[in-house]
Amino acid sequence: MKIKIIIADDNSFIREGLKIILNTYEEFEVLDTLNDGKEAVDYCKNNEVDVALLDVRMPHMNGVEATKIISEETKTKPMILTTFDDDEYILDAIKNGAKGYLLKNNEPERIRDAIRSVYNGNSIIQDIVLEKIKSNLLETKETETKIDPTLFTTRERDIMSLIAKGYSNKEISKQLFISEGTVANYITSILGKTGLEHRTQIAIYFITGKVD
Repeated sequence: MKIKIIIADDNSFIREGLKIILNTYEEFEVLDTLNDGKEAVDYCKNNEVDVALLDVRMPHMNGVEATKIISEETKTKPMILTTFDDDEYILDAIKNGAKGYLLKNNEPERIRDAIRSVYNGNSIIQDIVLEKIKSNLLETKETETKIDPTLFTTRERDIMSLIAKGYSNKEISKQLFISEGTVANYITSILGKTGLEHRTQIAIYFITGKVD
């Protein structure tokens, strides 16, 4: 069964070019190309779409606003594909439920792999984008956090702090002398308590104390 995709971008050259590229992969079916976020939202509400590729800056409704509605009101997985790596867009898109944030200057194979991964339930944040988030988080005092200390155990807070610093599960396990499986269990517990969906959101939440 093919992965059903829509592309929303106000640049017709880009969206039609991307459609041609993605249609060369047998696993994809590009259902439609759309001009803005509003059209993408309406399409996802009325059709079965697996992954919605959304630009950030679009008229009528931008990609971040569309991501929030699509994430909350449909089964479609929204994914940002843009030329913009502005901090505000990145954080807002992730908070609003984006399952991926990728820049358009990637090779087609990288975009293909990201779409496939998002479809399979993973969250994909491009390295350069993630590094930007991490650098901003690290500018905040390492001990400073606004989370409710009564909601989490000491170990959970330690893990959240390390996630905010960009540590992988493997690195966290070495730092805290526990197994990777135990780290994964703690992360599952943290996600359950907060309603968040992935580690990048945990990092943001640890610093801001806000889920959305």
